[in-house]
Amino acid sequence: MVGQADPTPLKFSHTDSTQALPEKIWAVWTDVPQWHTWDKGLKKVVLSDSFHLNAKGFIYPDNGPKSKFIISELAPGKSYTFKTRIPFGWLYVTRKMVQKNGWTYFTHEVEFTSLLKSFFAKKLGANYRSILPQVMQEIKKQAEEKS
Repeated sequence: MVGQADPTPLKFSHTDSTQALPEKIWAVWTDVPQWHTWDKGLKKVVLSDSFHLNAKGFIYPDNGPKSKFIISELAPGKSYTFKTRIPFGWLYVTRKMVQKNGWTYFTHEVEFTSLLKSFFAKKLGANYRSILPQVMQEIKKQAEEKS
């Protein structure tokens, strides 16, 4: 499957595939202090505890102030969502995967919810969308190296 980006400004995603096992993708995704190695928009990320539902941390982007995040949904080994506060709403990032016919399909989804969601989608979303294919390629590379 070729990676595809959904161009919706308020909610967009990118899916890619690899022959690496789902556990390898999961290991990359849940190694929070290493997120900056595959998400080039980040300086560092700190998780205050182990990776679990309601765990909290801080994201330090390359540009902009640090922000708190919380793991708000978790299906271990399959998917998780974390959210970070934006004025009058939230920015949600969901990562999910499925395995089919020896391939692992993994998706990274971003959604803005806010009274000002159009503003934030325009201000932040364009950059997120532009780097998402590169982010997915780096996740794939790291997972395949762990195989």
